[in-house]
Amino acid sequence: MSDINPPVVKKIDYNAKALRELREETHNNELLFDYPTVYLIYKRDANGQYNVYVGETNNIRQRTKQHLIEDPKTRKDWKAFRKEKGVNMIVIGHDQFNKSLTLDIENKMMLYMSGVTSVKKLNNRRENDQNKYYTEEVRDNIFSKVWRKLRKLEGNLFPLERIIQDSALFKASPFHKLTSEQIEAKDLILERLMTSLLSEQENQLILVEGEAGSGKTVLLSSIFYLLHQYSNGNEHPEFKNLSSFLLVNHDEQLKVYNDIIKELEINSKEVVSKPTHFITTHDPKEKVDVVLVDEAHLLWTQGKQSYQGKNQLKDIMARAKVVVAIFDPKQVLKTEGYLEDTAIRELEAHAESQKNLVRLENQMRINADEETVSWIRALTDQREVWPIHQDSKGYDLRIFDDPVEMYHQIKLRNEDRDNAGLSRMVATFDWDYKQKGKPDDGDHWMVDADNLHLPWNLQLPIDEDQKHMAKKLAWSEQKQTIGEIGSTYTIQGFDLNYCGVIIGPSVKYRNGKIIFDPNESHNSNAIRQRTLDDGRKEYVSDQLLANELNVLLTRGVNGLYLYAVDEKLRNKLISEYDEL
Repeated sequence: MSDINPPVVKKIDYNAKALRELREETHNNELLFDYPTVYLIYKRDANGQYNVYVGETNNIRQRTKQHLIEDPKTRKDWKAFRKEKGVNMIVIGHDQFNKSLTLDIENKMMLYMSGVTSVKKLNNRRENDQNKYYTEEVRDNIFSKVWRKLRKLEGNLFPLERIIQDSALFKASPFHKLTSEQIEAKDLILERLMTSLLSEQENQLILVEGEAGSGKTVLLSSIFYLLHQYSNGNEHPEFKNLSSFLLVNHDEQLKVYNDIIKELEINSKEVVSKPTHFITTHDPKEKVDVVLVDEAHLLWTQGKQSYQGKNQLKDIMARAKVVVAIFDPKQVLKTEGYLEDTAIRELEAHAESQKNLVRLENQMRINADEETVSWIRALTDQREVWPIHQDSKGYDLRIFDDPVEMYHQIKLRNEDRDNAGLSRMVATFDWDYKQKGKPDDGDHWMVDADNLHLPWNLQLPIDEDQKHMAKKLAWSEQKQTIGEIGSTYTIQGFDLNYCGVIIGPSVKYRNGKIIFDPNESHNSNAIRQRTLDDGRKEYVSDQLLANELNVLLTRGVNGLYLYAVDEKLRNKLISEYDEL
């Protein structure tokens, strides 16, 4: 689509005089004033953080007049924009723009802005994702042309596209264009949710199942944003003041969701929290309307020191009229979250009896063909090493006999922001690590695999130029973490472009099968005994250690690099790789 004309992008001061002067220009002003446009209004504060509004309109003059005169009467954000100095406006036009395309460009601009770490507040009151329309095939091409022009005007606000696409905020943003499967799931969930609330049904569980990379988090984020739009009462008066909460039992993911609600100014108190906090601060006698649970496989199903109950999901359901839970049994990692097969079937049956069971089948994270995805899954599902084939999509699957060389290749991919991007090393939890204190023989808890010696995650000091954003960045986005090894507890729920996995000594190859040896694991959360439903105590490490490996193997979008400590497993992997 190289024959597409360049966009018209004009930056002016945010006031009526500047817009009038722009109107008086003769060059390309027809595209800005007589056709649909997309626009941004923004202010940079003393700390280099931005407050941004994104919009689209068929009449930029009339819309700007509304923002300058009418909106400040009812909204504080517009009053501040009008009164403050240094507020800028960018107007974007193109000869292909029609209503649907500008709405879609606006939505994608919101998506990108939500992934920019320097954006403190992001304003827009609608969700404008479009389905099919005449010029949809030119959207991405035009957007990239627009973005390159925006970078020249304000590089701090409009960084490289690759940098944005690598951010955890971008990947969890509610403004992603959903697939047809996700749209169908979202419509079904919203229909069931609204029907339940309007008919005053309670004890409703909407269960959304899907394996790693099936788009569960984006779906949930989109629903979460819509519910808070509904609570304003503008489009759905019957749901005004709807109370909805989002829970996640994962520190890194919790950080991302908190940043999203701050950017979007979702001001409900403690709307995002961990499950135990929600349970202890809400009375079952005063049920909230909706609770969304991301990574529900991380909920606890037996008590521990910080949680004295017996089942977090049941306790949440007792405090909400409707619960929407994202669930993948292959990502349960701890004994306190372990579910027996009968319990999983009961959970599914409960949702299905209410016609509330949703399954996502498509693999969206791993950019590989079905044979490669099946090969990766076979390592944990069938516990077998299958022959490796040449991936038709170019997915970069490599087996290494030297972990130092694998680390070198991961660093090269991480530095190549144009063609590769965010890449990190991770490992099975087979080496000592404690959150508090240092080891007796050094400053860091280390991963030692053959001649590779690197510290476990969350130990190196944060890079100087990122200290002011430390609370906003996921582990993998912090610069210094290229010198660390990630675990399931920091990388679960996140993507990497290229992922180097050290398969530690707990994973072995014996008699043609992969086996998991709890004696070699240092993951105390997975290898201790679990009290089963009938009161018996059993070790469930065989499944939990397989789940741990599954999480690590499914992080890489464009490539997966493997090194196995166990010699027999390493030799088997290399022999299959050499047959390529």
